[in-house]
Amino acid sequence: MPSRMSAAQQPAPAAQSTGFDILHKVGIRSSSESEVYQALTTLEGLCAWWTRDTRGESKVGAVLQFRFDGGGFDMKVLELHPGRRVLWQVIDGPAEWIGTKVSFDIKQQGDWTIVLFKHQGWEQPVEFMHHCSTKWAVFLLSLKSLLDTGKGAPHPNDLKLDSWE
Repeated sequence: MPSRMSAAQQPAPAAQSTGFDILHKVGIRSSSESEVYQALTTLEGLCAWWTRDTRGESKVGAVLQFRFDGGGFDMKVLELHPGRRVLWQVIDGPAEWIGTKVSFDIKQQGDWTIVLFKHQGWEQPVEFMHHCSTKWAVFLLSLKSLLDTGKGAPHPNDLKLDSWE
């Protein structure tokens, strides 16, 4: 039976990747690619949707530090393409995160700015990965809320999921 998807809807060929990936897509109607990029690459923006305790410098080669109660992550900035892409690599944090990469690809689709999120390179789909996948969704919805309404829900005001928090 022929596929009902147009060529534009067909999945892209799988890139060579080791491990397992967390994938999310969120659309933001009220913002431009530039506004989304600013929320992903400035300390003010990151503090407004992910965690209020964000430090460092958002430039290629620099390290961003994201802190939560009882822990956090250090991300080395690998790529910054204004209005299009942000790529970090985890260099410190929980063992399951070390060496993984976090990317945000931004594109315009009509009235919507689309963010394609990927947290790639998990060695195993352990229970912590399940938790992190849902938490990424919570924080991506916080990003959407920030850009749609001017108010996100960064840590410590995020939705709590389970006893790990």
